[in-house]
Amino acid sequence: MEEINRRSALTIGLATAAATPLFALATPAGAAEIVPTYGPNDGKEIAPGVRIVEVGTWDSDMTGIKSILVLDAVFQPGAADKESVMDNDMVCFITAGEFIIKKTNPDKEFNVKKGEYYTCGKGKTDHATNISKEVGIHRISVLIPA
Repeated sequence: MEEINRRSALTIGLATAAATPLFALATPAGAAEIVPTYGPNDGKEIAPGVRIVEVGTWDSDMTGIKSILVLDAVFQPGAADKESVMDNDMVCFITAGEFIIKKTNPDKEFNVKKGEYYTCGKGKTDHATNISKEVGIHRISVLIPA
């Protein structure tokens, strides 16, 4: 092992001290806040207290996926969507609120909250209920097959 002289130790110490504030102020990549605000008439109502707002469609470079349709499902406190069979595979990100998700085939129930993901499979049944006291939002990425 190489010996460290005073000059090397001082250089390492200064570099560490200079970098420390950068680490202390850094926020995780997942902590970035993207919480859209929607009015009561934005999008289309799909159930009492639940509206779907189309965010946009983007081309995909994934094999077998032509494009990705991004939607926001906006749930008022206590609101629930209608149990439905998924037409496509989807990735859901919770940007606000907390939800109970009920799935069938196989039967499964779990909670998701702000900052968490879950997936929906084509041909499977899902049902979501906003259990928070705030407006809850699912950012849904629908994978459109090629």
